[in-house]
Amino acid sequence: MKVISTDKAPGAIGPYSQGYTVGDMVFTSGQIPIDPATGEMAEGIDAQTEQSCKNVMAILEAAGSGADKVIKTTCFLAEIADFAAFNAVYAKYFTSKPARSCVAVKDLPKGALCEIECIAKL
Repeated sequence: MKVISTDKAPGAIGPYSQGYTVGDMVFTSGQIPIDPATGEMAEGIDAQTEQSCKNVMAILEAAGSGADKVIKTTCFLAEIADFAAFNAVYAKYFTSKPARSCVAVKDLPKGALCEIECIAKL
């Protein structure tokens, strides 16, 4: 078991890691749309989805994996009305169409509009 850590994705805002590799599997923590260079979040679901996807990809890359090896994602939306807009951006990154759950939740950390986590192969 190995902790994944990269400065190309935001650091954890609580007592957890960005992800782990276990055997030939990668498990990422949920990624909200914080820009790791600035610590800020862009406005709007399109920009926030883009940043969340970039953060997940950075963690996968640090682990030695990539989007094409993602098996399952879990996605959280602050507003289910953002589902179509979220999907349009998400589809650019997860082209292999992994299994997915996508749910609306009451709130997300720091007022984010979306959060994405995944399970992938190395």
